[in-house]
Amino acid sequence: MLEDIIKEAQTRRDVFKAIGATALAGALFANAGFDPAMAQALAPAGKPLKAAFSNAGLQATWCAQGKQAAEAWGKLMNVEITWFDGELAATKQRAAIDNMATQKWDFVAIQTFGIGTLTDPIQKMIDAGTPVIAMDTLVAPPGTIAIHTFIAPDNIMMGSAVTNQIMSAIKGEGTIVMTQGALGHSGAQGRATGFKNVLAAYPNVKILNEEPADWDVTKVARIWDSILTQNEKISAAFFHNDDMALAAFNVMKAKGRTDIIIGGVDAMAPAVNAVLEGTMLATVRNPSCRIHGWAVAAGVAAVQGGEKAGTDIPNFILADGPVITKETAPGHLWLQKNFLI
Repeated sequence: MLEDIIKEAQTRRDVFKAIGATALAGALFANAGFDPAMAQALAPAGKPLKAAFSNAGLQATWCAQGKQAAEAWGKLMNVEITWFDGELAATKQRAAIDNMATQKWDFVAIQTFGIGTLTDPIQKMIDAGTPVIAMDTLVAPPGTIAIHTFIAPDNIMMGSAVTNQIMSAIKGEGTIVMTQGALGHSGAQGRATGFKNVLAAYPNVKILNEEPADWDVTKVARIWDSILTQNEKISAAFFHNDDMALAAFNVMKAKGRTDIIIGGVDAMAPAVNAVLEGTMLATVRNPSCRIHGWAVAAGVAAVQGGEKAGTDIPNFILADGPVITKETAPGHLWLQKNFLI
């Protein structure tokens, strides 16, 4: 599909050039309310580029899908991608990125496990002239490191949207658990803020537990075994990602506690199907494919097109995703399958 779009754009450009109709085309587009200056072909690299990517850990389905999406976009855009797995541990990712920084890359894209854990090797690559793109979470506190751009969702919105769905389902009364991701991850921080912002309007809802599970489903099982043992009544639970939500549901099911309303974040295919089946109330899409795919496109534009940070490309690019409903779920699954969202 992307190749067809590129070919179509190239064909249109060649036709206008051949007939000397650039001015006419501009006038026609302007009359249609379209600025031709805003349109560029998403062109593949003219020569093969080498890029290094890393995300928090391929044990997480969101990260694994991101790797697939980056590689698919890389194939379309003539980019060879080498992966450095974060393994869901700050120390392991740091060792991987230290290794990455000893090698030469055309561009780099990284989702850190925690803010500020990779600053030194990232700075080393920036100093060597390598464009570094941050994905999903801040690599360092804003203003402390000159990344090329930051591509991420609105995590506060995502936390708020799902929590609002949960509050509606429990009619604003009862008890709730929030199982957090890694506390040093800016995405987890935003989701927690969204959750707390909504809960502030519901004084009749009590938070029972906010323990972080670091995106690790093994930790989730242990935490939730304890939570269920200690609390006879739990109205609902909000999870910072869907892998953790579904892992907790398995523990709930084993203990006969499937009456707990569940909401999550990421809208990976298993969670979308869980919404369709009624296992989960809601999830919201953190668009892994957009974030990783756009990182490839931004890297190619930086190297081949000479785009400069802060001028040709903004410091922040919002990668948005919808709240999933039973009506939108089938179309959403198709978009994921084709690495488009």
